[in-house]
Amino acid sequence: MNCSSPPLIALFFVTFGVCALPAATVAGPARPNILFAIADDWGPHASAYGTPWIKTPAFDRVASGGVLFKNAFTPNAKCAPSRACILTGRNSWELKEAANHICYFPPEFKGWGEALAQNGWNVGYTSKGWGPGVANDSSGNPRKMTGVPYNKRKAKPPTKEISDNDYAANFADFLSETPPDRPWCFWYGSIEPHRGYEFGSGVRLGGKKLTDIDHVPAYWPDNETVRNDLLDYAFEAEYFDAHLGRMLAELESRGLLDNTLVIVTADHGMPFPRSKGNANVMANHVPLAVMWRGGITQPGRVIEDFVSFTDLAPTVIEVAQLKWSEAGMAPTSGHSLMEIFRSDRSGQVVAARDHVLIGRERTDVGRPNDLGYPVRGIITKDAMLVENFEPARWPGGNPETGYMDCDAGATKSLLIDAHRKNIADPFWSMCFGKRPALEFYDLKADPDFVKNMPDDVRAESLRKQLHQELKAQGDPRMFGEGDVFDRYLHAAKSNVGFYERFMRGEPVKAGWINSTDIEPNVEP
Repeated sequence: MNCSSPPLIALFFVTFGVCALPAATVAGPARPNILFAIADDWGPHASAYGTPWIKTPAFDRVASGGVLFKNAFTPNAKCAPSRACILTGRNSWELKEAANHICYFPPEFKGWGEALAQNGWNVGYTSKGWGPGVANDSSGNPRKMTGVPYNKRKAKPPTKEISDNDYAANFADFLSETPPDRPWCFWYGSIEPHRGYEFGSGVRLGGKKLTDIDHVPAYWPDNETVRNDLLDYAFEAEYFDAHLGRMLAELESRGLLDNTLVIVTADHGMPFPRSKGNANVMANHVPLAVMWRGGITQPGRVIEDFVSFTDLAPTVIEVAQLKWSEAGMAPTSGHSLMEIFRSDRSGQVVAARDHVLIGRERTDVGRPNDLGYPVRGIITKDAMLVENFEPARWPGGNPETGYMDCDAGATKSLLIDAHRKNIADPFWSMCFGKRPALEFYDLKADPDFVKNMPDDVRAESLRKQLHQELKAQGDPRMFGEGDVFDRYLHAAKSNVGFYERFMRGEPVKAGWINSTDIEPNVEP
């Protein structure tokens, strides 16, 4: 449901199509500073969540000093649309062009980075803010979606695949340039653990062992290649966490930590087959920890409420003590998280937060006519329902272009190579094969969601609930107008007509694939 009412606070996520609540007086220091730390392609794998093969002391510190969310989700598991949801408080299907990857961001939708800057805050970021895509105002001028960039400081990374941006040093520069009488908001946008990875770095540099992995999802084979790939991913996530640790230390040394809201998350799940770019519990589930010494009651709580990225904008605006109308934000489907911050309860705090909505439109190229793969879904504690609106299309992109809607990597190539050699296993089908129009999974009995039960008696009820909420939010898919998402222009000229030019043998490049991933002989 679109609503013009006003929410207000600082943090992130929830998606059940309800209006934000009226603003209330914020408990704690006036106008706290905000550090928003967002990793690129990191699922809910942290030592605070009990993952034994990854060590995240900085994330764990934020969780123990604040609240840890077990059920945080992005509405759309791709970089640009997910970050658009974070900034605007709207689901991707409510954002027109911004539902797509590498889009032209519609000028009508303001983000909270811009709203804070226009209301006296010093706003800056390092590395990746909103994107990839083009964000201009109605006059064609570039917008500062996450403030002023700070990227001058460099450091030698541990592998050639990791960024040389000294994120923490750039944050220190931002703090030094911020007047002491101004509140500030800084967006720490790491590009780790985005691919590529240096194969074996988790073992060689991170001191990890293949036996550290406690669970390999049932849709991948359990072997050395996959386990190494997971540990390499973990090594890069730990690199993100190390810079976060330095930032917390910098705040503490300057006496700023007590009056800073610290939000730590990632834009979506891990860059592996059946995860990033898809629409399911693996792709959309994200880590989320929030610390605010002046505004969170009884730190150390673990929250089981389902929250969505649409909750972030209402939270930030409320923490900044702005009214929604003053901020100039479009109506939100999210709810401020302040009620959870103020509570002294763990577990389920707000009964209504019992599900999230997820979806997908055009992410990366690799299909004829540059078409997307439209999906909508709903996730609850016990179940997941996914509706695929174009099941005749390939979910990961066409085989003859290398499944370009899935990032290249060791696990992806392993699955495709096995398929090419006709090795009898189910993994290629689960990760790259065509999918039915309706999927329903019992997450209690089947947490890896590999047993589809579309005829389960619960499926139709969830489907009705999904459609009801999407209609209330004005989703074009619910009104026979879903093809509008495929008609929106690409912001990258290299993407236009990509499939046809690729098939003609032109030297085109978009996305990131290995040449060995191409399967020209797979049946359409």
